[in-house]
Amino acid sequence: MGNGITIRRLETNDDMRLIQVLEREVWDMAPIPTHQTFTASKNGGILVGAFFEGKLIGFSYGFAGFKDGKSYLCSHMMGIHPDHQSKGIGYLLKEEQRSLAKAIGYDLITWTFDPLESRNAYLNTTRLYGICSTYLENCYGEMDDGLNRGLPTDRLQIEWWISSSRVEDRWQPEHAQFTQPLGVGKTASGHPYIDSGLDRLPLHAEAIEVPVPENFQTIKREDAALALDWRLKIREAFQRLFANGFALVGVRKAEGGIHYYQFVPRDTIPLP
Repeated sequence: MGNGITIRRLETNDDMRLIQVLEREVWDMAPIPTHQTFTASKNGGILVGAFFEGKLIGFSYGFAGFKDGKSYLCSHMMGIHPDHQSKGIGYLLKEEQRSLAKAIGYDLITWTFDPLESRNAYLNTTRLYGICSTYLENCYGEMDDGLNRGLPTDRLQIEWWISSSRVEDRWQPEHAQFTQPLGVGKTASGHPYIDSGLDRLPLHAEAIEVPVPENFQTIKREDAALALDWRLKIREAFQRLFANGFALVGVRKAEGGIHYYQFVPRDTIPLP
């Protein structure tokens, strides 16, 4: 790569130990045992690493999944060293993962992420062209790491249909007319919050935009009650949209500490 970053598949036991070091640096928690990651890599799993000056600075870990008669790749973890975040490394890892998955024979990759982490949502939908119509309430139960402590671990489940027109042709609802039913206010300290509209979501609209905070981790650190308010209101809005046939397809970056998640009816998206 022109930026000095190289991407390659991780397959050896030594590679698995490098992942453990990076896991501790990224999440400050006990890493996955190497016997688990190594076994997954030999049985339909795909592990990819990003290296800079010989050091592993990013990785993705996916294992083989099977449900309702269909196989897919479950992309369980992706971590980037704090010194190298916001450099596009996540995108490079996912694109290599997609290439390797297609070569093996997968056509679907799934993973989860926090609905309020708008940077992740932007990568997953706007850049990678994944979609989401599944909301997992308190998915992992109570967690005590720095990113999840103190809140229900709600997650969105991404579907990345890697051979679909949505992905291959980079389909977006370019001509959709988006409505913004939820009002946004500001606290005395300047943080955004949803102040109206949950009781009147236009569930027959052509397309809907829902506000989410640009920097949710800052809100968590400075106002725990507001962070929980965001969690519960976003949960209600997304669950209602998904139950009525909508899917998340993109993120529009806006001003004032807010980004907008974009929803359209799932049956309008070119999927298998």
